[in-house]
Amino acid sequence: MSRRWFPSATIARYVARLFLWRTAGFLVGLVGILLTLDLLGESGRILAVPGNGEAELWRYALLRAPQLVALFLPFSVLLAALLTFLTLNQHGETVIFRATGLSAHQILGPMVLAGLVVAGLNFLFNELVLVRVRAEFDRWKAAGYAPIPPDRQAQAVWVRSGTDLILAGSVDGTGLATRLSDVTVFVRAEGRLARVIRAAQATPGPGGWRLHQVRLLDVATGRERRQEVLELRSRAGPEQFTTREVRPETTPFWRLWPAIRALKAAGRPTDELEAGLHHKISGPLSSALMPLLAAVAGFGLARSGRLFLRAVVGLAMGFAFFVADNFAMAMAGFGNLPPALAAWAPLLLFLLIGETVLLRSEE
Repeated sequence: MSRRWFPSATIARYVARLFLWRTAGFLVGLVGILLTLDLLGESGRILAVPGNGEAELWRYALLRAPQLVALFLPFSVLLAALLTFLTLNQHGETVIFRATGLSAHQILGPMVLAGLVVAGLNFLFNELVLVRVRAEFDRWKAAGYAPIPPDRQAQAVWVRSGTDLILAGSVDGTGLATRLSDVTVFVRAEGRLARVIRAAQATPGPGGWRLHQVRLLDVATGRERRQEVLELRSRAGPEQFTTREVRPETTPFWRLWPAIRALKAAGRPTDELEAGLHHKISGPLSSALMPLLAAVAGFGLARSGRLFLRAVVGLAMGFAFFVADNFAMAMAGFGNLPPALAAWAPLLLFLLIGETVLLRSEE
């Protein structure tokens, strides 16, 4: 028996071509059907906005289609792998391949390699196309499918400093050049609101912030006084105001890691973001795992009457992987699993399960 992964280039191309064409067919079919249903469900809300028409429906379809592609690509790979193995087994081609000296792994190898190619394309698609499309779609949907207002350069930011709360109406600059505008500080003492400090502007100062054009309201007496400058001692640094909300779904891989480091420096929790960072790699790699889980349908005699049962087992293992993957990511979001473990454990676990099933089938 040959020790090479691909002893026959002809067989390798044949199997990989079957697998890739069927993956594309399932993906186009699933996305087409689900996009049509999704558009029918949302068309009423889109057209209810004055001024919206056919152009907005096409816009919705163009923004939604990439999200459906990313969502259903792993399912398409699983179904394509199952159909390919079922066809090879039912037509006796698996028996012919084995008779030429090919092992189960050598028959599976071209599909795994094709799955790695799909995984690489999926990663590039997610980071170059999907993150931008999803961000635009979320903004448009949040606006009720109305024209999106121009993004403001600065937005209101809430920050906790000990028991006090600081609200900045807008933030400009970074580091020592940070400038806060329309600032309100809620000073608490013994669990009660003691003072409210309002300032037109705030800049970093020694031990906290230097407030300009200040108005101080004493809650107990109701008296307000004004002064030009006030030194406010605070543990809230500039980085806590300049870090923005980060979502892995709308942030490219190469920008997510620096954002996580900035949030860590600001003392904010990052477990969910770190899990999302790892999952940006482990998620697409599931395309290379699906042929291994579906391989249970490719071996064993078709005339034994268990071919359908093998297909069901392969399908069940594939869906079990998706359930385990989503569950692990949810646990990482709650802080119950380390981020790296949540992203990689399901992939490695089902890799071992699939390999075990394949070895038993080969025996």
